[in-house]
This record gives sequence, C-alpha cells and structure tokens, in this order.
Amino acid sequence: MKTTYAIRLVCGALVVLASLNVSAQESAAASATAKPAASDAKIARAADRALQKDVLRALSKTKGLRVSAITVRARNGVVTLEGTVPEQSQVGMAIQAAEGVEGVKSVTNALTLSTL
Repeated sequence: MKTTYAIRLVCGALVVLASLNVSAQESAAASATAKPAASDAKIARAADRALQKDVLRALSKTKGLRVSAITVRARNGVVTLEGTVPEQSQVGMAIQAAEGVEGVKSVTNALTLSTL
C-alpha cells in the first residue's frame, strides 16, 4: 500500500513538472515571437520618417513652391500632403514632386488654397 502511494506521488510530481516545463517553453516562444513584431514596427516607423524627410526635401527643392505651410505624413509608402498653398498651381507641383521621390507608392492630396 505504501509502495502504491509512493508511485502515485512520484507520478503526480512528474506530471506537474512536465506541465511547468511546457508552460515555460510556451512563454519563452511567445516572448521570442513578440520581439520581432515590435522590431518590425520600429523599422516601419523609421522607414516612414525617412520617407517623410525625403518628400519634404524634394518639396523644398521645387522652385516656385511655398513649403512652409505644407505638412507631410508617410505611412507604408503612402504620402499625405496637408496644409495650405497660395495658388492652385502649387498643389500640382507639390503632388508631382512627392510622386517623384523613391519609395512613394501613392500621394493623397489634402492641400487647400489659402485665402490670405
């Protein structure tokens, strides 16, 4: 009777230890997969910032375009131009300059004409 009890106790302890080991492995695997996702998000944000700067640089080099009231947003290659320009012709110049930047997939125009 004592032998049966000892065997059951040892088997129970082994089951508990095995389940703890599986739980620890699942936890380690989950944290290992979570880190690349966070890293991928950082890389995407850095790429968006770089694209934003490149578009701003291209806009500032465009002759006849007043860039001081234009804001550029970039997300996954999609560039949004926001703000105001004094003339309708500058809207086209801004869009054309942004489309010419490497890495730009599309340009969304949210520019308006200033009334001043």
